[in-house]
Parts: sequence; structure tokens; C-alpha cells
Amino acid sequence: MEITKVKEEFLKQAQILSRGAEVLPGGIEELALKLQKSKEENKPLRIKLGMDPSRPDLHLGHTVVMRKIKQFQDLGHKIILIVGGGTAMIGDPSGKSDTRPSLTKEQVEENAKTYFDQISKVIDVNKAEIRNNSDWLFNLNFVDMLKLASKVTVAQIMTRDDFAKRYAENRPISVHEFFYPLMQAYDSVVVDADIELGGTDQRFNNLLGREIQSAYGKENPQMVMLLPLLEGTDGIVKMSKSFPEHCISLTDSPKDMYGKLMSISDNLIIKYYALLTEISNEDLEKIEEDLKTLNPRDIKMKLAYTITEMYNGKQKADEAQDNFIKVIQHKEIPDDIQEVKINDNISLIDFISNFDKSLSRGEIKRLAASGAIKINSEKQTNPAFIIEKSMLPVVIQYGKRKYIKGI
Repeated sequence: MEITKVKEEFLKQAQILSRGAEVLPGGIEELALKLQKSKEENKPLRIKLGMDPSRPDLHLGHTVVMRKIKQFQDLGHKIILIVGGGTAMIGDPSGKSDTRPSLTKEQVEENAKTYFDQISKVIDVNKAEIRNNSDWLFNLNFVDMLKLASKVTVAQIMTRDDFAKRYAENRPISVHEFFYPLMQAYDSVVVDADIELGGTDQRFNNLLGREIQSAYGKENPQMVMLLPLLEGTDGIVKMSKSFPEHCISLTDSPKDMYGKLMSISDNLIIKYYALLTEISNEDLEKIEEDLKTLNPRDIKMKLAYTITEMYNGKQKADEAQDNFIKVIQHKEIPDDIQEVKINDNISLIDFISNFDKSLSRGEIKRLAASGAIKINSEKQTNPAFIIEKSMLPVVIQYGKRKYIKGI
């Protein structure tokens, strides 16, 4: 069998593309061969990324894999963005301890509406091939589904950590959940993917795509690139909209994005730089050295500015940084507080909950109990405290960065 020599050009490409990623199977050298063959045949690779619209907003954790796929796009390869209109109606059980509720078609469509505006902040959506897997999954008949299911054994499915754990703990597993990885794998057959990207929690699903492609006759099944999952600002739990207090969304205001980035654990600085910016390996090593002698806050400020500028532009990043220095570091009150008319005496909890619908009354009570609510710069731990008209105007701060002015 003829052995193809890998050219240095493609080894370097593969090394850059593989930074921070696990490449399966064959690692960097097999990826380099795939890149080289693509160039020789003048046939761009088809790079698949699936997006399950279970929630309407994307966060910085999502951008880890999106930034990686942009690197392929910049090299001239074809990006295939798959909206999981079919799979979302089951819900990916990866890493879940219980059966996930299915979404309706209407919920999927509603959640998907804002996706591409947010994704376009990272990649060129106009040059991507956008597909919705409901277009083919909903057209499979019962015989087609049985044929697909015959390509994998129950033993294989049960090697997934989440299924194995739930089975061992006697937690329910619905049969329809077994079809999620099969459906995602079948997507790779339909779009003829050469490489599929995903988080490390997608290892089973993405590798199954290779097997299903082979079962349907593809001679060179897809490679898989797995990216690390990004922890939220607490440095413990994976970034998720389920934990909004630790989640940094692409739809956050520049001030909130900057402020949340400044609140990350110091041990996340290097990981955030490596996964969320274009920093070189040399500069990353320098930051690691600087952290041994410099105040982590100063390094974090550069990180917060860099990421805020990427998604909001220089002017907004400047404003966000100036606001942080004024409000958080110097403990001054910001100038642009929203004013709310108070027509009658009102309790503190009612006033905040009426203004900020994102907070539950329970969350407001917890903020008060922890001393995170201030009225005219003085802590107020009683959420039932009455704001009287005779006190107006009052400036209420809740949390680190949120203010309301009652007038």
C-alpha cells in the first residue's frame, strides 16, 4: 500500500487547528493528510457543526467550537451548520441525569430565530451551508428508522456514560433517547461530513457518526474534533443558561459581559485566553509567567477588554471598562441609571421584581440576605423594606452591577 508523505505545510495547519482539541482517530497526522488530500483534489472539506436550539441564546461556551470551525472556514473549507429541528424534539441526553423534555416544533423555531444573528459574530454565516435536520429526519418512515437502528447494538449505546450511570442508579431511560445519537449520526450521512466538531460531551455521538457513515457506504468516514467544555464564572460548573449567574451570553450588554469576565475565578484566566481569543502560544506562555508575579486582576482586565471588544467593538469595550473602573473599583454610582416612577409606597422586593423580570422573588430575597442590595449606598437586608415616597429619589443597587433609580 502506498504511503503518502505529509507535507510540512499541512502539518502546521493541522497543529494550529488542533490546538486545545482532541482529534480522533489518528490525531494531527491524519488530519494533516485529510487537509493535504483536500488541497490536491481541489475539494474543500465539509466541516459539520450541529446546533440544538433548546434555548434561544448562545454563550461564550458555545463560541469555543464556533471559533474552531471559523479556522476551517478561513482556510477555504465548507462549513455545514445543522439546526437540530428534528433532534431538538427529543433533546440530547448527553451528560443529563434525567430524561430531557421534548421541544415542540414551535419552540424549536422560536429558539432558532436569534441563533444566526449571534453566530454571525464569530463566523461568516453567508458562506456557510445551513441545513435543518427536520428536512430529512421527518421524512424517514418506520422501515427507514428500523434500518438505521440496526446499525448499532444496545451494548454500544449503553457505553455512553450518562446512560450507563442512569441505568446503574435505576433512573428511567426512555427508548426514544437512544435515537438521539442515531439521528445525529445520520445527519453526517446526509451532509457527507468529512469532519465533525463538538464538545467533549459529544464524544459518543460524534464517533457514532463515523460508524453510521461507514455502514451507509462512505469509504473515508468523518474525523472528530472534540473541544473542552468551558466552565462558568464560578470555575466549577459548565457554562450554561441553566446557571445564569455564572453564564456570559453573547446577548449580554457590553458592561455586563465585561463585568462578568472580571468575576471569573483566577484559575480560569489561562483557559479563557486559550479558548476564547486568538492569542499565540508564545503570548499565552508569557501570561502564565506574569500570573506568578503580577496581580491577576490586571491580566483579567486585558482579557475582559479583549473579549468584550470582539463581540461589541472598541467603543463599547472602552465604555464597559470605564464603567467597571468607576462603579466596581472606585465604588461610584454610574451616570446612566434607568429611572422608574414610584407613584405610591412600595416594598423593596416588589420594586425590584417589577423592574427586573429576570429575577425571581426568591433570588431577590437571597440577594438581600447576602447583603447584595443597597439603598443609597447602604445595605438593606430586609426585602420587605418599604420605599416611601418621602424618601425619593433613591438609588437601588442589587448585585454587583445593576442599578435602578426610583423617582
